Amino acid sequence: MTPPPPDGSRDRRIEDPTNLHLIHPAARRLLPHALRAGISANAVSVTGLGIGLAAAAAFGAWTDWRASVAGLLLAVAWLIADGLDGMIARATGTASPLGRTLDGLCDHGVFVLIYVAVALSIGTVQGWALAAVAGVAHAVQSSLYEGERARFHRRVGRAPRPSSTPPSGNMLVRVYDGVAFGIDRLTARFDAALEAPEGARLAADYGERAVAPMRLLALLTANMRVLALFGACLLGRPEAFWWIEIGPMTLVAIAGIAWHRRVEARLLRRAHPLHPPRDLGAGAIFSKDQIG
Repeated sequence: MTPPPPDGSRDRRIEDPTNLHLIHPAARRLLPHALRAGISANAVSVTGLGIGLAAAAAFGAWTDWRASVAGLLLAVAWLIADGLDGMIARATGTASPLGRTLDGLCDHGVFVLIYVAVALSIGTVQGWALAAVAGVAHAVQSSLYEGERARFHRRVGRAPRPSSTPPSGNMLVRVYDGVAFGIDRLTARFDAALEAPEGARLAADYGERAVAPMRLLALLTANMRVLALFGACLLGRPEAFWWIEIGPMTLVAIAGIAWHRRVEARLLRRAHPLHPPRDLGAGAIFSKDQIG
């Protein structure tokens, strides 16, 4: 079993190499200094947005390869800040729905700035239209990935499903959560199975078999997008990055989520051979004795 990272964050088995060997180690080095200075997670998120603005300006000057390199370096600094804010929130116990949404919006905000800067540099109607379509695809893909990742960590850690809470009064929180966790109704049967007495074995099997689809979905991280954008800018075709988001990344999202659901269905069939998944309701896996 792979040990969890020292800051209690993400399962290393489903992380991409750039996070494992660069982004997260750098953020962990900065964490003690940030805690001593009393810097809040939200302050780091906003600072990261400022660094992202500088990265966007650099990528907007992609016709000079040195600007593209500067954009990459600044984007790496932003990704480190993006990892650091979550570490601070966990270390200080200040994580909140609003903070999580602010973090997500800052992440999306950086790419919006990048899209605008690159679209301005291209200067065509087609470029703006392509940027808009890619931006929508990006937002949906990222939110879905975050939902899948949160679901994986919750299940592997045997954490209970979040209890039903009244909808947030913040519209942005409602919209973000609606996309990120909109698949919950498709996964309720498997989550119910995990809560049964024999759920520990099922969770262990799930933790091994769900790693593969989660690694595929890790291609949707901001890290991979930054690398794709950098490569497109160096080739002198920044619009190619948007086509990658609209086409290949959308296919990755569809394939990864479908694969994840197939893993759940197969494990359910194995755990309950007399009750195929289509016949299982959210509480059908429990016997009458267990219910009452």
